[in-house]
Amino acid sequence: MSSNTSFFGDMLTSIAERGRALLDRTNRVSGATKAATLVERCEQLLSGRGEASGVALATDILDRYARMKTGERIAFFEALAETFGPDRARLEKAIESYARTGSDAAAAEIHLASEPRRQELFRRFNLAPGATLSLVRMRENLMDALVLRRDLAAVDRDFGHLFSSWFNRGFLVLRRIDWSTPANVLEKIIRYEAVHAIRDWNDLRARVDSPDRRCYAFFHPALVDEPLIFVEVALTKDIPGAIAPVLDQAREHLEPEKATTAVFYSISNCQRGLGGVSFGNFLIKQVVEEISREIPSLSTFVTLSPVPGFRAWLDAERKAENALGLSAADKETLKSLDTPDWSEKVEARDALAPVLGAAAAYYFLVARTNKGKPIDPVARFHLGNGARLERINPMGDLSAKGISQAASLMVNYRYVLSDIEKNHEAFAGKGEVVASAAVKKLLKAEANGRSLVPIP
Repeated sequence: MSSNTSFFGDMLTSIAERGRALLDRTNRVSGATKAATLVERCEQLLSGRGEASGVALATDILDRYARMKTGERIAFFEALAETFGPDRARLEKAIESYARTGSDAAAAEIHLASEPRRQELFRRFNLAPGATLSLVRMRENLMDALVLRRDLAAVDRDFGHLFSSWFNRGFLVLRRIDWSTPANVLEKIIRYEAVHAIRDWNDLRARVDSPDRRCYAFFHPALVDEPLIFVEVALTKDIPGAIAPVLDQAREHLEPEKATTAVFYSISNCQRGLGGVSFGNFLIKQVVEEISREIPSLSTFVTLSPVPGFRAWLDAERKAENALGLSAADKETLKSLDTPDWSEKVEARDALAPVLGAAAAYYFLVARTNKGKPIDPVARFHLGNGARLERINPMGDLSAKGISQAASLMVNYRYVLSDIEKNHEAFAGKGEVVASAAVKKLLKAEANGRSLVPIP
């Protein structure tokens, strides 16, 4: 596949260079690159020209865009939003025709006419060599602008629409990452790891080359050496409740055939510009299939997941009156979280654990966003994929990051293959958080003589 990809890429590059030579002789523009110039060339690209000049125009536009400053890029996005929407005249004519005839042909014309012109523009951009990655990076720039410019949201929707098709599951390739993987890809694994930072090459090797560790990533043929998402897996005998032993390079290695549990302890999306395109659910399911074939003894598939918003939520609840039904004693205990060295004190950890566990059960099972969804984004991901909230682990991550984001909390989500569809339907259809009896029991916790939440 790589040799064919290289040949095709070289051929496109050759076409682009020849076409750009023609463009430079016939349409040379002096001075700094401006959004207006880019818009003019976009119109030329949409108007339809020869293959060579089309590839050359797309290449030239993307090169000019790459050299733009932030303000010029925003001006270009404004033009995409205002100038490259649907062809209104064509759409109005199609609507009038359908109202008059009601024909299938007229309905199809409405569908075609309602598509924003920028979607076809993006498709033509993709003629250029390496354009797919350039468009992913362009969307990253747009996402940065969206923070203050919600009027550009329509352009972002069009990117998302096209990327959902271009990065369809059928195009993705699962590859195992190990020590023989090319160094440029391994470097990206280090850089893109978003959950538990990889400290150095030794740390990376311990994660991908140890007999009881695995790493898998999805790739796309148009982004050969750019992982889209990857998952790190630990092979264990039991469900772990803390991340430190999993990451310990000095741990005693387990022979793979003696493992009964596969632990997905880190899932990292690599391309921010592909936000909204779902890879994770396909990745987990395919890795389960892949690793089950390799190690038939595996019977349990769980995550060891962070809870990135729990600390902020808990701090807000602590300031609210009668929040969660916390007693004065509970609030007094939670004050330990405000001292910098609480995690080093056994007494503080032992006192905090039951209160944090009960508060976390409320956080997952009861608390909701304004849209009625669980607050935690990681929970929404796994529950939406059919997992069960298996266990809550206070003191699961005592790193500085784990304490600041989650007050040390981690959780296990469990994937039981026979229950995935049922759990997914319960969550998607009724908003039900499927949880183990142990998690539900935490809501009845009677620690310190109080019932956090009355459960029938």
